[in-house]
Amino acid sequence: MNIIFVGKFRGKPLRCQLDGPGQLILCSAFLCAFSVLLVSGGYWYGSQQAATSELAELGDDISEQKLLISEARQSAESELDALAARLGTMQANVIRLNALGQRLVKVAKLDAKEFNFKDEVPSYGGPNEGDQVASLDFDSVIADLDKQLSSREAQLSVLEEVIMNRQLLSESKPRGRPIVKGWTSSYYGKRTDPFSGKLAMHKGMDFAGKEGSEIIAVANGVVTWAGDRYGYGNMIEINHGNGYTTRYGHNAEILVEVGDTITKGQTISLMGSTGRSTGPHVHFEVLKNDRQVNPAKFVALQ
Repeated sequence: MNIIFVGKFRGKPLRCQLDGPGQLILCSAFLCAFSVLLVSGGYWYGSQQAATSELAELGDDISEQKLLISEARQSAESELDALAARLGTMQANVIRLNALGQRLVKVAKLDAKEFNFKDEVPSYGGPNEGDQVASLDFDSVIADLDKQLSSREAQLSVLEEVIMNRQLLSESKPRGRPIVKGWTSSYYGKRTDPFSGKLAMHKGMDFAGKEGSEIIAVANGVVTWAGDRYGYGNMIEINHGNGYTTRYGHNAEILVEVGDTITKGQTISLMGSTGRSTGPHVHFEVLKNDRQVNPAKFVALQ
């Protein structure tokens, strides 16, 4: 058997002659070994390439996970910063409410023990040891601040109601003069009656002025009389509550009606001389529990 290798070896083809069975077996064994080596090398090379590709994919996954972790950390830090800012805002609100409450209590001259805006201090802080990151029990702090804000809101609501009631009581109590311009022409008490010349009790105060000048209400209330009444001429009566009533007599013109709600300082009539009168003036009476009292102390109030 002849095997010829075609190639340039000293310019001539290479020929190998296999004469016996031994040489043929040896050649076959060599070819098989070479084939196995070639297949094994290809498999190893393919395995190496696959492993390299897998490692590259794992590297990409690790890089992606690192990026996600970094983003999560930044997001968590941002949320903590936002939460800390919210806590700061809530604490500032508690401090402002405390300051407002203290001022209102002082201005209204109320019992500071009943409306206490000083004892509770907004909760804040946390451990900070060396380089350790300061930590706060945010849920507990927020719950405490929310409780304080609710408490302050309730106290301020009650305080507002107390002040409003006090203001309403103040505005419903007669105070000031029933005229815009004019002068006092007669006081409360015994005097010589201008018609009979005898000593008689004068149960009001007279304020004289120009005919047609404005007569104003001295407190908030509701009109209970608006018309002619014996001796008073055209008279207006206003009920202010809490037992107080005021009367305005001798009006030239009445500008309100029974049932009207009146506010302090509102013009209710024009000055005249109707009824038992000697000239333009308003006869002003203050009644407490249906009894005339001296209007002077109410007129002096401003």
